[in-house]
Amino acid sequence: MKDRLTLALPKGRLLDGALELLHDLGVEGIDQDSRRLIFTDPRRGLRMLFLKPVDVPAYVVYGAADLGIVGKDILLEQEPDVYEPLDLGFGFCRLVVAELRELWERDDPAKWSWVRVATKYPRLAEQYFTGRGVQVEIVRLDGSIELAPLVGLAERIVDLVQSGETLRANGLVEVAEITRSTARLIVNRASMKTEHAAVTGLIDEMKAALRSDPAPRQAGGRAQSAPRGPRS
Repeated sequence: MKDRLTLALPKGRLLDGALELLHDLGVEGIDQDSRRLIFTDPRRGLRMLFLKPVDVPAYVVYGAADLGIVGKDILLEQEPDVYEPLDLGFGFCRLVVAELRELWERDDPAKWSWVRVATKYPRLAEQYFTGRGVQVEIVRLDGSIELAPLVGLAERIVDLVQSGETLRANGLVEVAEITRSTARLIVNRASMKTEHAAVTGLIDEMKAALRSDPAPRQAGGRAQSAPRGPRS
């Protein structure tokens, strides 16, 4: 049995909700002004790693972290071999197909036979289009997906949206919704067995915290007293 559990946390859009949840559990030891990537709360027996969201599943799969918090979108894209015991409810967003308004005004998705799509989600994008009998060429990008249609790299994109404001600001219109995503807790399979009491205890605490005060976190808010994570 380990002296402490290791929890992988995602920097970026899900971090505020994750830190609010940990704050509700009484977790301490995170220095809001530090650039460190590892923090420990000895009292709780918990070590926290701050990672890029796409890297969280790998740390959990290979046992560098016992648990992790990550978006369902990443789990669907990567299909890591982990347990997924809990939907944390916060960080709601949607994976959508979008295109320029000028194209949308004359476009008919029912007539698509071939498309070129820019995305961070090549697997999900290919599944969506091939499942509808549409041949798809994927342009794999890591950032600024909305730029692709503006410069002619691809007519359409597949990307996450929350409010849709970024799409509108760049003259893009949502065409179809592929899936929806919220933050999920994932667990290493070996840790679930060897650290069963500690892992299930933490899961139960998270469930209780979510039941007691779900609204602000699910809405994407953060309590004023919650600690902030390290700068990226």
